[in-house]
Amino acid sequence: MNSALPTTRRQRIWREMKDYLLIALGMIMYGIGWNVFLLPNDLPSGAVPGIASIVYWATGLPVQYTYLGINGCLLVLSLIILGWKFSVKTIFAVFVLSSILPVIQSITNGVSLIHDQPFMACVLGASFCGSGIGIAFSANGSTGGTDIIAAIVNKYRDISLGRVILLCDLIIISSSYLVLHNWEKVVYGYVVLFISSFVLDQVVNSARQSVQFFIISNKYEEIGHRINKDLHRGVTFIDGVGCYTQNNVKMMFVLAKKRESSTIFRLIKDIDPKAFVSQSAVIGVFGEGFDRIKVK
Repeated sequence: MNSALPTTRRQRIWREMKDYLLIALGMIMYGIGWNVFLLPNDLPSGAVPGIASIVYWATGLPVQYTYLGINGCLLVLSLIILGWKFSVKTIFAVFVLSSILPVIQSITNGVSLIHDQPFMACVLGASFCGSGIGIAFSANGSTGGTDIIAAIVNKYRDISLGRVILLCDLIIISSSYLVLHNWEKVVYGYVVLFISSFVLDQVVNSARQSVQFFIISNKYEEIGHRINKDLHRGVTFIDGVGCYTQNNVKMMFVLAKKRESSTIFRLIKDIDPKAFVSQSAVIGVFGEGFDRIKVK
């Protein structure tokens, strides 16, 4: 047992390091999409970067300052509702993006990629931004801004992250007309929003989908307690009898979001690598922590 503990601790440390590396990669991709393709071509985007872009076009204030200031307020809300684990990684993401923006700006200073092809700039910029946000979400982080709002809504409602961000950001892009005075640019901003939302949903494998687990393990109490504590998901113990051995067994029944699957598998492996686990997708889950029962 003692020899296993250091291994488990190393696995957890490596997983945390991997999450932070993925978040950093996502922020670099987002920074490239925003600073290389969208901002130089006066293409508006949503969320806090969209607000920062509008402020930049209106006043010339570097986008990183506006981005950092607004996110500071939203992160307080994140700490209260989403908890310190999500918020710490989000703070890391905001810090990385704020730090990488001046670097990208200095590297690409004077360089204009596909300046005469706004639609291609729109597609490439949105793809980079959507992929970056998706990678950050898959590692339990975010770029802040409306991502935080989307994560809060997704915690209580079975609505995809991309759709929440889409609804939140329409007004931000529309307001860019007040500065750009060009409806064509605003329309391109809508295209950026739709493409980035679609790419985001693809990266996080459609966060709306739920899954169910059947788990058989001698350490069922410890596994069940950890799922309750770490994921705030209910666990039901079911009595069973093995056909071949005729031994009594305890089977756990768990319903969770698809994005939580990897966390559950990690948790089970850390406690009982020999556990028997069955996972399957479900069409709909209604009740506490999921959708409300709707009757027409």
